Amino acid sequence: MFHALVAVKQVPDTTNIRIDPETGNLIRQGVPTILNPYDAHALAAAVEWKQKLGGKITVISMGPPSTVTTIRECIEMGADRGIVITARQFAGADTLATSYVLATLMQYVHEQDPVSVVLFGKQAIDGDTAQVGPGVSIRMGLPLVTYAVKIHEINLEENYMVAERKTEAYNEIIRTPLPAGLTCEKEIAKIPYASLPNLVYSLKYEPEIWTHETPVMFPLDQIGLKGSPTWVFKTTQPELRKGGEVLKVAEMGVGPAVKSVLEKIKSSGVLNAVAGGAA
Repeated sequence: MFHALVAVKQVPDTTNIRIDPETGNLIRQGVPTILNPYDAHALAAAVEWKQKLGGKITVISMGPPSTVTTIRECIEMGADRGIVITARQFAGADTLATSYVLATLMQYVHEQDPVSVVLFGKQAIDGDTAQVGPGVSIRMGLPLVTYAVKIHEINLEENYMVAERKTEAYNEIIRTPLPAGLTCEKEIAKIPYASLPNLVYSLKYEPEIWTHETPVMFPLDQIGLKGSPTWVFKTTQPELRKGGEVLKVAEMGVGPAVKSVLEKIKSSGVLNAVAGGAA
């Protein structure tokens, strides 16, 4: 039976991101959170194949208790089961610690209910590392297709999948045995409109809550800050560029405006820099 496991993340809406100038930390208070867009498209791909093959979809996410709202959004889109991994011991995890936790618990799900494919968004828009999907796949021993833009075939009888991934030069078609991992681009599937039954079901749905002690016991030195060798020394926000001077031809006339522009270009040294580069 087809069983897709999709990793999702609740992220701050990056259009509202601000940085504390004194601490260098992101200001999360008052910033709305959303389902990571790449994860939403990965889930949409899983929904498409559930509609073709039957089966089910499990979504899993590590984050604060508020992540239950993201899980309900996934249920609304067509997922069947949602799991939130949350405990203060997981706080501050880098991609190494995060992939360790996710891989451990995904392997547990796989052992209880065998999984066909494990899907991730290409990256999370808050960290942009693109490391968690590959990290989990390696830990689980899964063949991995990164930057997937299309799933051409999933054959459960012969136990293989054919997927297309993009590279800088061209697209590749890859056949891989199942179960397999994919990190997905937005092109992989369009986000579906929620059906009325899914919408009603999502409103009542209560995600499963797992902690650092359930369903497996995690060593505290391998999770959260203690298990994270990556430390961000400082985060800064680039200065906003000031608007350039505007010369209005209607007010100055064409001749004076052109003369003024040429004088400003000469005084800025741009022409000298271009001449030096050409030499």
